[in-house]
Amino acid sequence: MESRSVGGREVRFRKGSDVCLITFFADFDEGSLEELFSRLPDITIAAVRINDWNQELSPWKASPVFGKDGFGDGAPELRDYIIDELIPEIGCSRYMVGGYSLAGLFSLWLCYNTDVFSGCAAASPSVWFPDWDSFIEGRKIRAEHVYLSLGDKESKTRNQIMRTVSDRIVLQYDSIKDDADSVLEWNQGNHFQDAIGREIRAFSWVASRVTPN
Repeated sequence: MESRSVGGREVRFRKGSDVCLITFFADFDEGSLEELFSRLPDITIAAVRINDWNQELSPWKASPVFGKDGFGDGAPELRDYIIDELIPEIGCSRYMVGGYSLAGLFSLWLCYNTDVFSGCAAASPSVWFPDWDSFIEGRKIRAEHVYLSLGDKESKTRNQIMRTVSDRIVLQYDSIKDDADSVLEWNQGNHFQDAIGREIRAFSWVASRVTPN
């Protein structure tokens, strides 16, 4: 694993096969990157550092759901960076994108907005996000292979918005199952249980289906 600057952003990079996984990390989960890289199959991996999680990965502005921090609308800018700067730097033949929590939601949003990605791995994605259900209605996801997962206790919360997550993940799966090779896996526990293991299972499932051209 090496660190390089691409378009002014830090990217942790490992060269492997001609299939590339683009994923995301921040200060709070940087320590898990070594395990992530070591346990995935021999694909190319590009992990992009996210400096402001709620701003850069959010598809549109929304009020705070927990704590005091609201959500920005940085997803289009990050999308353009990935397509215009990062992918030309990597130079693989096929790409998959994925992440955990809000990064999983961003990955889904990205695959509704571009056909660049053959696979999407959304582990415990934040599909509770305000108006996400309205966004996916009538839209077709453009990735061929889509992995979804959720913890079976993630909706067991007093937060009225976040408790919708189980219904929303079923809605998400129902909206894509006829258009993509897809699966919805239920994991034991809440949102913070075995996050790295859930990510690895998600990425491995998609990587097993996306082969080089």
